[in-house]
Amino acid sequence: MTVEGSPARAPEPGPEQQLRVGYVDRDAVVEALRVAAGDGRLTPTELDDRLEAALTAKTFADLAILTADLAAAGQQPTTAKAPAKDVVRIDCRSGSARRDGQWVLPRRIEARVTSGSIKLDLTHAVIVAPELEVDVSVRSGSVTVVTRPGIEVEADDVAVRSGTVTVRQHRGQATPVILRVRVIGQVGSGSFKARPPRRTFLAWLLRRPPAYT
Repeated sequence: MTVEGSPARAPEPGPEQQLRVGYVDRDAVVEALRVAAGDGRLTPTELDDRLEAALTAKTFADLAILTADLAAAGQQPTTAKAPAKDVVRIDCRSGSARRDGQWVLPRRIEARVTSGSIKLDLTHAVIVAPELEVDVSVRSGSVTVVTRPGIEVEADDVAVRSGTVTVRQHRGQATPVILRVRVIGQVGSGSFKARPPRRTFLAWLLRRPPAYT
């Protein structure tokens, strides 16, 4: 498959790359391409060509070539307008706190919740380092992290008493990892959740993935 703007050379496909793909696999690559275009790594023409190729791809090899040249760029820190902080502390006794939009991610976030809620939306966040540590202390409230393709969340080191810890990764073919979120700390009777953004009802009906740009 030859696509304008695709890498000139692609890795030789192995046997697993010849497997057939489904809707979920195509949707994952489509969103990765839209994110790359939003970051300025694809021109509008390149985006259109690759989207058309992704929607008609038959095998994993067909999809792999569409993102092969985005992996290295996606792993590089994004230039931020403001310097990233080493630590951001959010103390929510009651009520709610939220970070969203194009906010600059620090290297570490300390989230303390007594009975309120904290939401960390990473879908448009400016990533300046390959890893983010989130230290949570949830007594009876909640901490929610909203992710996008390319962001992996690990919460194996969170101590849980009577609360819950839930991590929902993005389905479909894996996209290049641009950020690893390592969650530590403890959850009492509250909850910690990492998840993709919710789709609108129309997007759900049409089997469209969430929009990130």
